[in-house]
Amino acid sequence: MQTQSQEAMSRRDLVAGLGVGGLVSMGMTRAASRDAGTTEAYLADTDRHTDAGAAEMAAGAKAGEEPLVISGVMPRLGVSATLSGPRSEAGIGALMPWGDRLWFVTYTAHTDTTGGGTGLYYVDASMRLHKHPASVVGTYANRFVHVPSEQLFIGPHVIDVHNKVRTIEPLAGYRLTATMAHLHDPANKVYVLGMESELWEVDVRTLDVKLLFTLNFDLKLPAGYKPHYKGGFNAGDRIIVGNNTYHERDAVEGISTGGRLAEWDGKSEWRTVESTAFCDIAGTRMGDHAAAMAIGWDRASVLLNVLTRGKWTRYRLPKASQTFDHAWYTEWPRIREVETERYLIDMHGMFYEAPKAAYGGQYWGLKPICQHLRIVPDFCTWRGMLVLAGDQVTAVTGNAHLVGEPQSNLWFGKTDDLWSFGKPAGWGGVWQDTPVKAGEPSDPFLMTGFDRKCLHLVHDAGEAVVFTIQVDFLGNGRWVQYERLKVPAAGYVHHEFPAGFSAHWVRIVPHASCRATAQFVYT
Repeated sequence: MQTQSQEAMSRRDLVAGLGVGGLVSMGMTRAASRDAGTTEAYLADTDRHTDAGAAEMAAGAKAGEEPLVISGVMPRLGVSATLSGPRSEAGIGALMPWGDRLWFVTYTAHTDTTGGGTGLYYVDASMRLHKHPASVVGTYANRFVHVPSEQLFIGPHVIDVHNKVRTIEPLAGYRLTATMAHLHDPANKVYVLGMESELWEVDVRTLDVKLLFTLNFDLKLPAGYKPHYKGGFNAGDRIIVGNNTYHERDAVEGISTGGRLAEWDGKSEWRTVESTAFCDIAGTRMGDHAAAMAIGWDRASVLLNVLTRGKWTRYRLPKASQTFDHAWYTEWPRIREVETERYLIDMHGMFYEAPKAAYGGQYWGLKPICQHLRIVPDFCTWRGMLVLAGDQVTAVTGNAHLVGEPQSNLWFGKTDDLWSFGKPAGWGGVWQDTPVKAGEPSDPFLMTGFDRKCLHLVHDAGEAVVFTIQVDFLGNGRWVQYERLKVPAAGYVHHEFPAGFSAHWVRIVPHASCRATAQFVYT
């Protein structure tokens, strides 16, 4: 138990380190446990702009120094990029617990041409930060454990169970975004996806590299827009990739500028599943489970496409934020298993709890947890803690004069801390100025987990149109009528759902063909 003088000294030390302004702006503060196991050396605030400075940080910690923790963040675990030369980002692109360490890679905006000082790091069991000497500057957000060879692939690096690091030199200059199991030779090879649409095959032992596809050609991306590939996943009988290209024409005109969800069975041609922005893909190879879940968006809503028993089904979710509606602004939304056999999905500023099972080919049980402002390029569980990566300060898109040193940090907490983040709220719908056909139901839209709900309906038909609202309250695909709304010719109607009313999914059926918009607002 602390004495009053000990507590006072701790506060004086804290004020000396941060200043009163820092305390006020950073909110809740606390020191970590004082027991012997958590008061080991921590990184000194030395020069972060060279590899030599990083080595000093790891070696120059002061024995017995008390770690400072502010709302789940340890400032001394922060990482940054160089100030001299090009200045862009120092985002944390991928996290993975491995070899009794928490490994991560940081990224610049566009390879080593847009900054320096980023690299391969690890946090040890005493919460000390180390920059590995094999670090290379680049743009990396891929991580994958190759089970047969017992190696971690993270960025262009390969780490064995003894934490020996090798680097795939031919890939170091590319923006690497996903690594996945091989379809035909999973014991010896992996696929690596690049943000510019490259798909390589890599031998896990020799690290030989072979370029298989430049996907822009196979997926027929329109000219004039840049690719921005994100997720990749092996669903057992196919690999699936997502490209999140999305610009003003997507939002204003509803015309795809190159976003894709696509699949390849390893034998035939690539097949486009969706032509809008998609990010991460994950899943479970079991017959009664979701073989793949893919998260993306269009101008109407967030999209969750689920592959079960060889069939894709599209579901729609609300957007908690509009700030992600651009290819460059999403970073890396993720689907990760952070508690045993349970997924967390982070998309458009909202965390969801997501089940693995899809019984009867129906996906349900998805539940919003919170909305948030943090950019979270990756997250994982390490030593019983939920760890969120970050991308906090970036000198990109013309704002270099407004921000200083590019930097990011990790957040540590427990999974249930997410409930204390922002209350779930958002907006989105099943149609936005969309041609609809009489009698053809819309996609299912998530309804559960939000307090207050209303619906806005408008259409362009020259006569009144009836729309039937249907709900699936069990999530098993059985739809029942909730209400019929008659909307005047080229008119508008809104509907407020009663307090306390909810169902798992909601959808709308038009009784006449027209162009319609149906948007839900949840608060």
